[in-house]
Amino acid sequence: MKENFGTYIKEFRSDIPSGLVVFLVALPLCLGIALASGAPLFSGIITGIVGGIVVGFLSGSHLSVSGPAAGLTVIVLSAITELGSFEIFLLAVVLAGVIQIVMGYLKAGIIGLYFPSSVIKGMLTAIGLILILKQLPHFLGVDQEAFGATQYGDGEGHNTFTNFFFALQHIQPGALIVGVLSLAILIFWERPFIKKQNWSKIVPGALVAVVISIIANIIFGMVSPALAIESSHLVKLPILNGGSPGTEKILTLPDFSAIANPLVWKTPW
Repeated sequence: MKENFGTYIKEFRSDIPSGLVVFLVALPLCLGIALASGAPLFSGIITGIVGGIVVGFLSGSHLSVSGPAAGLTVIVLSAITELGSFEIFLLAVVLAGVIQIVMGYLKAGIIGLYFPSSVIKGMLTAIGLILILKQLPHFLGVDQEAFGATQYGDGEGHNTFTNFFFALQHIQPGALIVGVLSLAILIFWERPFIKKQNWSKIVPGALVAVVISIIANIIFGMVSPALAIESSHLVKLPILNGGSPGTEKILTLPDFSAIANPLVWKTPW
């Protein structure tokens, strides 16, 4: 009994720094993926908590890391659009969770071995390209509507690629500086001499990039307002006070009345 308790304490002490790193990386990622998926920002935080605590507890694996996945952004956005509301999509998520738990305890993960790796890599590569192309407007300081928020074409005879040249002619210097600075930090943090430092394992490069970018934008606002990033490029967190006028609901529950909708049952698969 004492040996089991000692092992538990040892694992718990090891989980604290690793959990902190995952949390610091996942928090801005949860907000960004929720925004890109067309979902409420607070849902991204809830998803990160559930993925980090509930899924980690149920999996029982010492090596698995659960959290937000940028590769599912396009799938989630498409599902919300097809189902017609975020509440109905949440119902599909509940069903998907139940299916995953059942398949997990049935050890059905072996089915994944029958999917060619080229299919999975091709899908993730395509989604990655979409994310990069849709992030280019913000990197250059051009509002996303100029590119089409979710579509390849903008309805005016232009598409994501042709509008890229439009963005090159309307660069916002402040946004470009912050973008280049963030990219440089992420690349620098992957250098071998940085990764050898113990403190780099606790302080992730993504968090450093976010913090320095925020500080840089605040300095721009005080020193040169023309360089400050426009509000359309900033993540706007909801005011978590559902009892006051003009504030958003903290929690959104699934719409179980749509349980008979065939699309709801199709989405988890």
